Order: sequence, then structure tokens, then C-alpha cells
Amino acid sequence: MSFVCRMCLKPVRDQEYHAACLRGLFGSAKVPQLDISLAKLHTAGLAMVGRSSLSGVQKKISVTLTTDRETLQVAADGGRYILKPQTETFPALPENEHVTTCLAKLVEIEVPPSGLVALSDGSLAFISKRFDRLPDGRKLRQEDFCQLAEQSPKDKYEGSAELCVRLLRKYASEPLIEILKLYRLLLFAWWTGNGDLHLKNLSLFTDTQGIMRLTPAYDLVSTRLVIPDDPLALPVLGKKSKLTRKTWVEFAEYCAIPKKTAQRVLEKQASVEEAANDAIESCFLPAEQKAALKELLTERGAALRD
Repeated sequence: MSFVCRMCLKPVRDQEYHAACLRGLFGSAKVPQLDISLAKLHTAGLAMVGRSSLSGVQKKISVTLTTDRETLQVAADGGRYILKPQTETFPALPENEHVTTCLAKLVEIEVPPSGLVALSDGSLAFISKRFDRLPDGRKLRQEDFCQLAEQSPKDKYEGSAELCVRLLRKYASEPLIEILKLYRLLLFAWWTGNGDLHLKNLSLFTDTQGIMRLTPAYDLVSTRLVIPDDPLALPVLGKKSKLTRKTWVEFAEYCAIPKKTAQRVLEKQASVEEAANDAIESCFLPAEQKAALKELLTERGAALRD
């Protein structure tokens, strides 16, 4: 019997995960037990700080593996993973984040190891490995763009793509490299209809070599699937909607990205539509959301080719 891997969305025989995918996320080829229901996770989430900004409804639960790697447990402090269960307000957000994260890999956006896991009641939750924790438990220094801009968290939507570029020029160890990564991420957010890429969902961290760089991308969702016509959180050259290839070319000029490099990025984004459709078809979204996401990617891919 053939299944679809709940991590990479590729076919897998007689089980729900590839062993290699499990090892990449949990360090073991065995699926850890998560003997906890959705209701209990919501209760645990009330005691934890940190929720996604998608209308504040998706709780982020800190969990960790037991030393034998057999069980995932809720951990108020020192958790190595973030678990996001289903919400009552918006349907299939874990499945949404999962497929959007998989799509990011198609255009070489760095993301943490992640996937879907089933709770004891059978509902699916999205789980990702924390990238700010070292194996010995130490936490890497991390600052989101609200902090870097010296703005209150409540002002996370009070910014722009250009502000983000200026922050990278000021704080990143290698600004040109990080600005190109940011450009790819902002383009991808627009392509997938992500209206939740605000200043708190962009961060710099200092890695083990002392280099201050963008973190792997996180909280990647297609908000357009649950909030029709949701615009970009951060305007690009003053525009939150109706962006075109011309917009992205002009933004690349602002970023000081060479014209040929920008063209390659735009062409790469437009070229992955077929692979993206395959991933969407294999994913765990409801059928109507699959169709809506495919339609959006086709529409925006065409805008990039105009």
C-alpha cells in the first residue's frame, strides 16, 4: 500500500513517513508517541506565551522528546520543538503551514525540519524543530525585526519591505547575502498569498560562528486560503496587492540586487509551478483549498512572466 509522507509529501510504502525524514526531524527512524488530545493541547497552550498572528488563534505549544526519543511531551521551558494544533476559527491551518513550508523548499528558502503528526484524537498538528537551540540546550541570540526597528510588538504590521532591507544593511554580518534571501522570501510570500509575513515573523540570529544572519523561514502560511483577498503584511514599494514583475524588478533595484540575479530569482519562482501543483495535490489540505492554492499560484506565476 502506498502513502504520502507527512513530512516531504513524497510517496512512501506501507507507512506514513520516510525513515530519513523522521531522522531529520527527531533523530530516530521511529515515530515518537504523542499521547495527548487536541483539547488538552489547547489547555496547555493557555499557559504558554506565544501565538501566531493569524488573528491570534493558532497556539504554539512547546514540546520536547524524552531522552529515549520515544515520546513527545509538553514542555513549558526548554522545548526543542514547536507544535501547532488545529484551530476552531480557521480550518486546516497545520496542513496549510505544512504544504507552504514544503513549497518554500522548491525555491531554496531555508526552513527548519518539520512535518505533520497525529494527536491521540486523530487530528493533525504541525511540528517544527526549533532552530535557536543548540544540542546542549543553549539558546542562540535572536531578534525579530520589530526589535531591530525598535518598535512595539503591536506595531508588527507598521513596516515595509524597504524597512527590512535597511535593517539588514545595518545589522546583518553579510548584508548582500541576507538581502537576497529576504528578497526570495518576500517574493515567495506574495506568490503563496501569505499575508502574515510581518516584522515579528522575520528575525536575525547569531549563529555558532558569530555571524548575524536571517533565521530559517518560519510561520509560513497561505492566509489567502482562509482570509479571501488578504494582502501582504508589509508593502513592497508601497503596494500590498496587485504586484507585478515590474514591481519585483524595481524592488530588486532598491535592494541593489544585480539585474541578472533578480531575473534568475523571478524565473525560478515562476518555473516551479508544476512541482508545486504536484506537492499541493499530495498534501493534506481539503480539496477546495488545494484548488484555491493552485489557482493562486498559476495567477501569480503568470504575473511574474508578463
